[in-house]
Amino acid sequence: MKKKESKPLIVEFLENNGVSRRSFLKAGLAGGAAVTLGGGMLPRMKALAGASASPGIGQGQWLPATCQGCTSWCSKQVYVIDGRAVKVRGNPNSKVNLGAGCPRSHLALQQVYDPDRIKTPMKRTNPKKGRNEDPKFVPISWDEALSTIADKIMELRKANETHKYMLMRGRYSYMRDILYDRMTKIIGSPNSISHSALCAEAEKFGPYYTEGLWDYRQYDIVRSRYILLWGADPLSANRQVSYYSKVWGDAINRATVAIVEPRLSATAAKADEWLPAKPGTDGALAVAIAHVILTEGLWYKPFVGDFTDGLNRFVLGQELDEALFEEKYTHGLIKWWNLELKDKTPEWAAEITGLPAEQIHRVATEYGKAAPQAISWLGGGPCMQVRGGFTSMAVHALNGLTGSVDNEGGTLAANKEYTKHFPEPDDFIDDIAKKGKKHEKIDQRGRLQFPCINAGKPGSAVITNNAADGILNDDPYDIKVAIAYMNNFAFSAPQPERWERALSKIPFLAHITTNASEFSWFADILLPDTHHMFEKWGYVKSIGNGYRHVTLMQPIIKNVWDYKIDETEIAWLIAEKLAERGFDNLLRHYKTYKDPETGKEPVNEKEF
Repeated sequence: MKKKESKPLIVEFLENNGVSRRSFLKAGLAGGAAVTLGGGMLPRMKALAGASASPGIGQGQWLPATCQGCTSWCSKQVYVIDGRAVKVRGNPNSKVNLGAGCPRSHLALQQVYDPDRIKTPMKRTNPKKGRNEDPKFVPISWDEALSTIADKIMELRKANETHKYMLMRGRYSYMRDILYDRMTKIIGSPNSISHSALCAEAEKFGPYYTEGLWDYRQYDIVRSRYILLWGADPLSANRQVSYYSKVWGDAINRATVAIVEPRLSATAAKADEWLPAKPGTDGALAVAIAHVILTEGLWYKPFVGDFTDGLNRFVLGQELDEALFEEKYTHGLIKWWNLELKDKTPEWAAEITGLPAEQIHRVATEYGKAAPQAISWLGGGPCMQVRGGFTSMAVHALNGLTGSVDNEGGTLAANKEYTKHFPEPDDFIDDIAKKGKKHEKIDQRGRLQFPCINAGKPGSAVITNNAADGILNDDPYDIKVAIAYMNNFAFSAPQPERWERALSKIPFLAHITTNASEFSWFADILLPDTHHMFEKWGYVKSIGNGYRHVTLMQPIIKNVWDYKIDETEIAWLIAEKLAERGFDNLLRHYKTYKDPETGKEPVNEKEF
């Protein structure tokens, strides 16, 4: 069969309008092509015509939304026509992300209307669990799904085994405490396991022990003169990527950018200096840079202080008397020099990192000369590994040496936010729950080998991945019932096969999710979740550009399928089912969340 001859689109366009290629080119050369096209020749290329058409007056409206595609939590606007989202843009009213956006927010349109979303509750019919075991999910009603969950929880309470209940979460809104904290405590379990140890706990460790800040930071890049990045990629994968992408051009017009990164990332490709250090050697590089700053006399004296005689006594290999240096806003500089820095030359670091000693020296001196408008910016990679907390401390200590802590052109603390907490659950925690909550947590936090420090308090953080080991080894006990939402530990955690084996071992697991994932494969019940940008009530808070915003999440489109909100509606509906079975403490607690305007109690999951 002869192949049909295809014509170029431009040829087909011209023929449809009765114009030859010769006359079109002549008109173009005479400067009249635009006039000709403007005189009634409308393109017949439907895809382009449809995409370029302006929406008619009154056809739709821009509604505010929030993107949770990463932890930037940018403020957005969504164009909605007849209850359907058709376009996303940055919210022009936001001073945090300045109306900017990134591809993640636009991909949300594909996510919310993905035909492979979970459309209704599902239950497992294959009792065997494992990577190679088909769950054989079948659709069920919300009533059956919620009743099954409530029955499993009640079995634990009747057996005085409430500590064997577990709640796992990944991303969240600040409605999280309703499901993650209050429900878990009132049931009677200590096991609220978050993803935080996989996310940023090590990253926060360094600034806490150097700057006293257990939190995320802002970086004043538009007023900085030197930006030194460590495994951070602000143009594609960092917090506030929208904001940094928008102002990066202004920043590089003023500042020198150097990046320590084994791979040639988007930011590295646009940097003045790329330092492809061997993975895991960032700490050695950081202390070598500190050594150069001190031996060359480049520390920022108005912030750090100086030797009492005004001479630079930082000399290679020589220990110093702490009394010789008068510090201002730093503490322990001479001790750090004596214990760590005095021998850590660029040549020493070059052998470890694989970088040229000359480049290490050049970056260190240029960074020091830019003080106090000099940023040392740590990403997740260098610290999310063995002994990464010490790397984090060394990297952030550079901000102290250059006086850039809480300074224009340097690092800034988060702005204060003004939000209230939910009612405390104490009055609704009965004796069974009190006994259950006293048990050790499944991730073994607080043990000698797992101090699990949060803001200086041992045992107050989480060891996400160790929860898998606890489940596998029944240490300190076995987990019988678990609920999880907005997470996929069987994919995102290091050595995820441990999670596959751990999840296979849990007798009953419910997963609240928009799409079936690797984690869902091991679930007994799947509950269809709402999409964060278009279908969910909640709020989140974020910082950037020297501002704080608290953005409201709200349903702005018509639901296509039968799903409910994870942290509020599903929590309420489970509470109702528990009340039907004689345990109404959780429902009574939720009814204390009164309407601030009317003072009325919620009567159903929608009002809640």
